[in-house]
Amino acid sequence: MYAEARDTDPAKYISGATGDWELVIGLEVHAQISSKSKLFSGASAAYGGEPNDHVSIVDVAMPGMLPVINQFCVRQAVKTGLGLKAQINLRSVFDRKNYFYPDLPQGYQISQFKNPIVGEGKVQLDMKDGTRVEIGIERLHMEQDAGKSVHDQHPSKSYVDLNRSGVALMEIVSLPDMRSSEEARTYVTKLRSILRYLGTCDGNMDEGSMRADVNVSVRKPGDPFGTRCEIKNVNSIRHVGQAIEYEARRQIDILEDGGKIEQQTRLFDPKTGETRTMRSKEEAHDYRYFPDPDLLPLEFTQSWVDEIAAELPELPDEKRARFMADYGLSPYDAGVLVADRKSATYFEQVASGRSAKLAVNWVMGDLSAAANDKNVSLDQVGVSPEQLGGMIDLIDDDTISGKIAKDVFEILLAEGGDPKEIVESRGLKQVTDTGAIEAAIDEVIAANPDKVAEVVEKPKMAGWFVGQVMKATGGKANPQAVNDILKAKLGLE
Repeated sequence: MYAEARDTDPAKYISGATGDWELVIGLEVHAQISSKSKLFSGASAAYGGEPNDHVSIVDVAMPGMLPVINQFCVRQAVKTGLGLKAQINLRSVFDRKNYFYPDLPQGYQISQFKNPIVGEGKVQLDMKDGTRVEIGIERLHMEQDAGKSVHDQHPSKSYVDLNRSGVALMEIVSLPDMRSSEEARTYVTKLRSILRYLGTCDGNMDEGSMRADVNVSVRKPGDPFGTRCEIKNVNSIRHVGQAIEYEARRQIDILEDGGKIEQQTRLFDPKTGETRTMRSKEEAHDYRYFPDPDLLPLEFTQSWVDEIAAELPELPDEKRARFMADYGLSPYDAGVLVADRKSATYFEQVASGRSAKLAVNWVMGDLSAAANDKNVSLDQVGVSPEQLGGMIDLIDDDTISGKIAKDVFEILLAEGGDPKEIVESRGLKQVTDTGAIEAAIDEVIAANPDKVAEVVEKPKMAGWFVGQVMKATGGKANPQAVNDILKAKLGLE
């Protein structure tokens, strides 16, 4: 995994007492395959359930029980590999990874070692500063999950829940291409987005269906790779960043004090924001891998792979490029919208056949703010694309102003309804009658002769007059008409 991969921007170096340090990060992401049943049995793979309720005799390793491969899970893994622009291996082998743990009934895990189903690929990261970073994927292999040991139900005993035992996982192994905690967070975010677009993993890290083992090391710029430590089972994007930042500083402090980094497996404690030792790992553990004698090599044809490739949806990178080309969106706005498939779909429904500029302003502005307040996705805010689009049409044809639209949007949020009917029934149409606007302007000018005298010397004061006219018309006057007539009346043209 640790082969030299990319140069680092010096701006990403970490300052230490003895100079700059370079951070090197690789991630192994475990993603649960979206499937109704497990990888080698027909038991339910659904989240939750009573302990040991989603368990078959294969999952508990009863004597004589043989695994049977779930073809749908294989298809999902191939689909993911294609989404990662990776090499699909037409022949792969399942191996037994031997180790003892109470929640591993077989005494081994069925995984893939030398011959994985997916080979090298890549993920493109679009960073906030506008740069693009390419992260290499070393491999994706399939394996079954272990069960869960529960230690807080009894004062002297541990319980075992095997509901998760045998659930299908994809382990996606990156190259050590990340050079900052921000890149690592962006990588996990992008990977989760791709998986959700593909429908191969729901990405719900809080439910454990996606989690990351984070490999961290530091070195002086230009030096060989340092000794890495692995932080196991980090289950949120924020925690990935926190764990990396703490671990990097811990290693730098040790090295600058003349110490040596021991290769370890560590855990991240979200309560303290620190990593702690789980076990020493001087060398890679010998799991005594060998091909599983109960499973034939997995072989399929290129035509089957091509069939799956033809069914792939438009993925985030392609959708982002299209949004920029078709709707004139900025790279940032396009990136934010396509990060979530539902948000991208919502935007397209709003923007279809109308002003893309108004659509993106409202979707990225007031609608996103409402979604954040409610902690929901855009499609769950309570304002449908048809309602928001209808309101935008009223702005575009000058029926209402942007200011009035704010009020209409709040009504839609609170009560729902048809934007056009809301404007009609509540008398919210903007005043476009130039005669009525001119009369309101004349009243403001007549009531403020001192301000009229000042505005000649200070043209920016015209904004004060605009505010007074808008106030006098209840905010319903067409702002452009107000500006044009005011400039003429005050001699500012």
